[in-house]
Amino acid sequence: MSLATLDTLRPPARPYPAARAVPQPTGSAAADRPRIRAVPEGTEARGFALYVGVDDLKAAGAGTTLPQIVEALKQLVGELVPGAETYAAVALAPQGAGGRDVEVVRLALQDPAALAKHRQAITPAEPPEPKGGVVIDISRKRVQLDGETAPLTYKEFELLQFLVLREGRTIDRAEIISTLWADGTEEETPNERTIDVHVRRLRSKLGAYEDIVRTVRGSGYRFDRHADVTIRWASTPSPDVF
Repeated sequence: MSLATLDTLRPPARPYPAARAVPQPTGSAAADRPRIRAVPEGTEARGFALYVGVDDLKAAGAGTTLPQIVEALKQLVGELVPGAETYAAVALAPQGAGGRDVEVVRLALQDPAALAKHRQAITPAEPPEPKGGVVIDISRKRVQLDGETAPLTYKEFELLQFLVLREGRTIDRAEIISTLWADGTEEETPNERTIDVHVRRLRSKLGAYEDIVRTVRGSGYRFDRHADVTIRWASTPSPDVF
């Protein structure tokens, strides 16, 4: 699915029904008018999106076209709120593609609720946990060794995750400090020798699998994936990936 602007399409010369202004409620009626739901504190509504599911054939059957419908809606908005800005886009799908028109539009326009529903529909069932080896679960912030949860501290998991997300690249100690302790005070920020201590503690808790965190002499540390290592990713991309 993709998008194409409708602002550049010129409707045919045939007339279409003029848009009519909607009377504004006054007095007690104004208090009863619908309110915008779920506007978080500290934010304000700056506009809205109206998803319209209609294809060329349906429009033609009603004696109109998509560009005419768009122009009529834009004219109505201009009459209701002079000076309001509008932008229209049309959702494109391969010929013969199934699904409801409005769902095609919502997906093409990246509607969050439609995307979440779509991901849920196409995401396969979670595979069973491996009984042996290492499972580094990024989404749940945990590490399992031969089916048992390793007692990693929050910082130890952060250190392991930092290396996992940069798999195959040697990371020097200074980069680890500047990233994992970026928000700490000067007293809390470790030196490069302290990083070695953190790595030793992490390795001790990885037990027989400690060699997945490798020391590159004179350079830093690197995560090496073995055949017995499984990585479970979060459902959304990590902002920590560069």
